[in-house]
Amino acid sequence: MADQNESTPAQEQAAAQDPAAQKNAQLLALLHRLFGADAFTDVEEPYGLLTATTTREQIHGIIEGLQKDEELQLNFLTTMCGMHWPEKKDQELGIVYHLHSLTQNIRLRLKIFFPIADPVAPTLTDLYSAANWMEREAFDFYGIIFPGHPNLMRILNVEDMDYHPMRKEYALEDGTREDKTDLFFGR
Repeated sequence: MADQNESTPAQEQAAAQDPAAQKNAQLLALLHRLFGADAFTDVEEPYGLLTATTTREQIHGIIEGLQKDEELQLNFLTTMCGMHWPEKKDQELGIVYHLHSLTQNIRLRLKIFFPIADPVAPTLTDLYSAANWMEREAFDFYGIIFPGHPNLMRILNVEDMDYHPMRKEYALEDGTREDKTDLFFGR
C-alpha cells in the first residue's frame, strides 16, 4: 500500500483534470511572470482558493498591478481584514486581502504579516473605495495604521478606547468568576 503522503498516478491525473487546480496553476504562473517568483511565499490552495503571502512593502504594487492587468481584471476587493497571531515572532499582526475578478471569475487571497511593534500597512483606498471602511475596521480592532487613509478613526468602538479588542491579549473568560458552574457548560 502506498504511503498516504505520496500521490498515486490516479490522484495526479485527477488533479490535472481539476479545472480549479488548473486555473490556480495558470494564475500562479501569471503572478510569477508579473511580479517574480520571489515576491510570493507560502503558496497554498485551501478549499481551492489560491493563497499566497507577500510583504507589506510589495502589497500595494502587487494589488495595483492585478487590478490594472487586462487579463486578470481583479477589480473587486471582496474583503480585507486584520489578524493577530501572538505566537509568531515579528509577524504578530497581518492582513488578508480577498480579490475577485467578476468578469473572469478568478479569486485570489493575499496575506501580509508584520511586527506588532510596527503596525503599519499601506492603504488601498486609492485603489478600492471599499477599502476605506475595511481599513477603519482593521485599525479599530487590531490597531493597524494605514498612512494616507482619508479618515482613519474608530468605526465601531468608542473613540476614547485605548486598546484594540480583537488582539489576543486578554483572557477569554474571567478565571475568578464563581457564579458559573462548569457542569452546565460541558467542561
